[in-house]
Amino acid sequence: MTPGNNGASTPEDDDPFGYLYADGQANGAQPPSGGGYGYPNSVSRVRAVGERQYGQQAPTAAYGQPNVPQQGTYGQPNTHYAAPETFPGGPPTAPQQPTHGGGGRGRGPNTKGLLIGAIAVVAAVVIGIAVAMTGGDDGNKSDDRASTAPTSSESTSPSASSSASAAAGELPKIDAKALRLEGGATTSSDVKGAQANGGVYVSGFNQVGAKVTWTVNGIEKAGTYRLYVRYGIPGVDANATLVVNGKANAQSLNMKNFGGLPAGDWEKGWQTTWANVNLTKGTNTVVVACNEGNQCNANLDQMYLTADEG
Repeated sequence: MTPGNNGASTPEDDDPFGYLYADGQANGAQPPSGGGYGYPNSVSRVRAVGERQYGQQAPTAAYGQPNVPQQGTYGQPNTHYAAPETFPGGPPTAPQQPTHGGGGRGRGPNTKGLLIGAIAVVAAVVIGIAVAMTGGDDGNKSDDRASTAPTSSESTSPSASSSASAAAGELPKIDAKALRLEGGATTSSDVKGAQANGGVYVSGFNQVGAKVTWTVNGIEKAGTYRLYVRYGIPGVDANATLVVNGKANAQSLNMKNFGGLPAGDWEKGWQTTWANVNLTKGTNTVVVACNEGNQCNANLDQMYLTADEG
């Protein structure tokens, strides 16, 4: 090609500053005048400031024409320039500080607090279950277990009746005022020291024909038992006839002055004697009587049975 006819042979030969050189001026290069500049037929693509946006592809010039970046006027911002940090993979404008929900100084999550909270919840659940289970067990036990303590209406003393039954696992016992009295025998409480309920004892026994009867119920097994009689004497030996189920014992009930107590002192004369008796299963009758030949100057306090120790 000859210079000046067809312009630059290739786009890269299109020197935008050709008007400054002699050969450029010879080829018709012109200084910029509100639009493109350079050689004739050079590409001029002027855009308003801010028209091009990041991420859009600039239009491509027609085939055979150079695609020359547009420059703004002197002192105006170039719309095609973008800071390096705006491009993908570009360096950040400032070091990024991690953001934490806790605020304030950069710290990691409060894992210690979360762990303590979780442990507290688990402990509360376990305690609740334990209390529920413990409360349920106590309720069942209290329902199934009968109280062994006597109520206000119950008495721990022997029943005041003419017949006495043994409690579960125990042999019968009776106080004087619960005995059936005959032949002038009566009850008194003048002499201190009787162990029967209320300090009541049998008096008036020192006469022939006087007797006391104990109907014994609840004997579970026939056999030999010991009959204990608590009595009081004025320091003088006494005795009586013992009759079991209508049959008199061969030996008298001995109410001697075993303690050697002084004569005339009834209050200090309380003592205990015993005799073997044969009882049948079920109900038995025990009689202590003042018959002819007996020395019956005695007061009677209590009577009870034990298993034969011989």
